[in-house]
Amino acid sequence: MRTSRADEFLEFASARTGQLFRSACLLTSGDVHLAEDLTQETLGKMYALWGRVARIGNPAAYAQTVLVRTFLSHQRRRSATERPLGELPDHTPDDGTDPLLRIALLDALAALPPKDRAVVVLRYWEDRSVEETADALHTSSAAVRTRCTRALGKLRQRLGGSIGEFATR
Repeated sequence: MRTSRADEFLEFASARTGQLFRSACLLTSGDVHLAEDLTQETLGKMYALWGRVARIGNPAAYAQTVLVRTFLSHQRRRSATERPLGELPDHTPDDGTDPLLRIALLDALAALPPKDRAVVVLRYWEDRSVEETADALHTSSAAVRTRCTRALGKLRQRLGGSIGEFATR
């Protein structure tokens, strides 16, 4: 019985790690190392409660919720504002994405407060409903709508007309 739970978790973790990592990258505004740490911490928390997984209706959605809560608790720490300095690598992988768009969006996301960033990522990257986002953040639907409106306004202000230019490429 114990090995089947471990096997089930291993299968779950293998299937969800990529999605969790991508969400963590967006939450951390492209900080890959912090995203890896958040993903690992999320999977560790999920493993600890995996025996009670029968009570969790949707483990994948619950893992996303754990990721967002882990990110928000990390942002409350004093060390969360420290950023290492360094040069960007000269070589970027050619995966068909526009690096200028990616940098502009990550910079704009980084300028948002952590809770606003979490709302934008959950609503528009994860394509969650207002109610699902509210549940994940332990807040009301009205608060999610308000944060979303304000965050999108800040993104539009920060990106200006350049977002349309990027979208047509």
